[in-house]
Amino acid sequence: MYLRQLIGFFIRASGDHRVGPHHVALYMALFQEWCIHNGKSPVPVTQAHLRQVAKIGRTTYHKCMKELEAFGYIKYIRSYSPVLGSLVYLEELD
Repeated sequence: MYLRQLIGFFIRASGDHRVGPHHVALYMALFQEWCIHNGKSPVPVTQAHLRQVAKIGRTTYHKCMKELEAFGYIKYIRSYSPVLGSLVYLEELD
């Protein structure tokens, strides 16, 4: 299951000219959290943690999350609460 999701992402992203290195880094951070949660969606995430893992800044984070959702890689339910965090669904890409 995990490997299929990862391979599916790379196959799709490699043919998608809109996806750049920041998108890949952020998706890998999301994928890591998804794996930690046994491949179950939604995954609770915080901006600070994902930015640290992906090594990206705040503006890049918001841009890439919005674009990954628009491009069909994730579903993003943003929370404005620093306590609750946001929810992310990884779309099946196998």
